[in-house]
Amino acid sequence: MAQKDTIFMKENPISRFLLNDTRSGWLWLVIRLYVGYVWLKAGWGKIHNDAWVGENGGAAVAGFVQGAIAKSLETNDVTGWYAAFLENMVLPNAKVFAFVVAYGEILVGLGLILGLLTGIAAFFGSMMNVSFLFAGTISTNPILFILATWLVLAWKVAGWYGLDRWALPKLGTPWSKLDYDE
Repeated sequence: MAQKDTIFMKENPISRFLLNDTRSGWLWLVIRLYVGYVWLKAGWGKIHNDAWVGENGGAAVAGFVQGAIAKSLETNDVTGWYAAFLENMVLPNAKVFAFVVAYGEILVGLGLILGLLTGIAAFFGSMMNVSFLFAGTISTNPILFILATWLVLAWKVAGWYGLDRWALPKLGTPWSKLDYDE
């Protein structure tokens, strides 16, 4: 057998504990529940608001987008390319985007609270945070983005005290059949 050119670096003990050791699951549970609660609460408020998904569905998104476009003209809080995206893509489809945001927030919140597909839920939550940040909204978005990024990195153990403990072994991972000893 030929020698491989691959060199495996030893992982630092802190990152190994935080990202690979199920004993860190309690830490991730607390973070996951907090971030999930924030998303679930935000989505729940939106699906029960007529300006989001009711008769006037999309009105809230249209108002938000118009405010972001105005910011792009007045300040550097919103970049030109993102304002153009908002104006040409989101604004004409405000009703669809309102529905996607409201129910996306619910799904992200439930995924994190239940610990089901935690890494995927955290990834989509972080994408929404980035979208809101690009639109010039600060609020809780920076801290939620940081926590979601950490949850994505810790996806293997972040859902240990949740449904991922059983779902991930059943679903498998793309590399689970690789043999590193060949």
